[in-house]
Amino acid sequence: MARTLKMGKSVVFAGLALLGCVKDQNFDSLGPSCNTDWIVNATFAQVKGLYHDKTVQIQQDWVIEGHVVSSDEAGNFFGTLYFQDRPTDPTEGFKIEIDMSDSHLLFPVGGKILVRVKGLYLGKSKGVFKLGGVFTSFGSESVGRLPVSAVGEHIVVSCGGKAIIEPTVLDMEDLSENLTNTLVRLVNMEILEKELGLAFASGDRETDRTLIDCNDRRMILRNSGFSDFHSERLPEGNGSISGVLTRENDRYYLIVRNLEDIGFNGERCEELIDEFTSTSLFISELADPNNNSAARFVEFYNADRAPLSLKGWTLRRYTNANMEPSSTIDLSGLTIQAESTLVISPNALEFEAVYGFAPDLGVGTNSPADSNGDDNLELVDPFGTVIDIFGKVGEDGSGTNHEFEDGRAVRNPGIARANDTYTFSEWTIYNDSGKSGTLEQPQNAPEDFTPGRHH
Repeated sequence: MARTLKMGKSVVFAGLALLGCVKDQNFDSLGPSCNTDWIVNATFAQVKGLYHDKTVQIQQDWVIEGHVVSSDEAGNFFGTLYFQDRPTDPTEGFKIEIDMSDSHLLFPVGGKILVRVKGLYLGKSKGVFKLGGVFTSFGSESVGRLPVSAVGEHIVVSCGGKAIIEPTVLDMEDLSENLTNTLVRLVNMEILEKELGLAFASGDRETDRTLIDCNDRRMILRNSGFSDFHSERLPEGNGSISGVLTRENDRYYLIVRNLEDIGFNGERCEELIDEFTSTSLFISELADPNNNSAARFVEFYNADRAPLSLKGWTLRRYTNANMEPSSTIDLSGLTIQAESTLVISPNALEFEAVYGFAPDLGVGTNSPADSNGDDNLELVDPFGTVIDIFGKVGEDGSGTNHEFEDGRAVRNPGIARANDTYTFSEWTIYNDSGKSGTLEQPQNAPEDFTPGRHH
């Protein structure tokens, strides 16, 4: 969506010349002629079915029909045309990348288009299908923008005029993969409170803002720094918002065409309290196996008799003697069950191969779950309070009573509450040095560890 160059009306004129004759010399009155020669003989699903794990150039002489739902008139879209299979209640959408600005003059919202797919490239980007030209990098082909000179060979306006596009009205829980690249309307939405007062986009960059409903469900509102409204302030009320629903793997985004797509005229939602603290949640095991550093993990235990949502909770790692966190894990979205554990791994595939089951959360290397045994950890609740701690922030663990290098640190049986002050007597520490009362017993995975099982 973000762009670096607006090609101007001369490019649109070249595209129009490909699509049909012009009526006069006034550019603003130009419009494409319609096409009655191409016969629709395929569906969106048939075209998508040609994809098998890598970008492919389509050889079938197929024509599909769609209705345009995007517009670059206000500059929030660029170089991509989104269209769906019918004007109301669509079953699926598609996008095609075109190297053309002001494409709304050729393909207005609601316009019926015919797309001849033979010769186009079909691929996937972050789990989403797209059509276009070809882009080659280091010998690998992917879908790129279709050159303006080729647009008329593949996309034409169908006769019959524009249709009125009715957005599919959705609640946040109704988002589904088949509606990707279609026009939707979300209801009872508002901008996240802490983002109020900000502009739609920062500078000339693509910027993500946060939409939220009254049940605290969220999705991203994606805005271009080149849009006509990028410097406008985000609206403060609550209401409906329409836009093209896009997706990257399992995460959804909404892109509006202009400010008329937003109707936030109602009162904002009442504050929903769904963040909770608890001293029954604590760190129960830390692992740095002597024989396999990729099998490290952090385990938590909830000693309460009720489940606990971890929305807003974080785990901080302080590397060596650092006073500032070197990495943080946001635990939001997770729930730890009553009297149960929750395990985080920096290498989920290796963890499962070693211990025989998948971790509750897989994160990256150099995260708080990837300590080499001389770091300090803090478990922090949604309100910024340190609930539990391992080690002493500002003190390198090497040679101390909180070193678990090549070993493990396990919370002793009988501990049922978190402690915001590191207390050595609550732990049994195994390592390769045996300093300061620890046990000089390097631990090997999997036999010396008990992830998912707190005694």
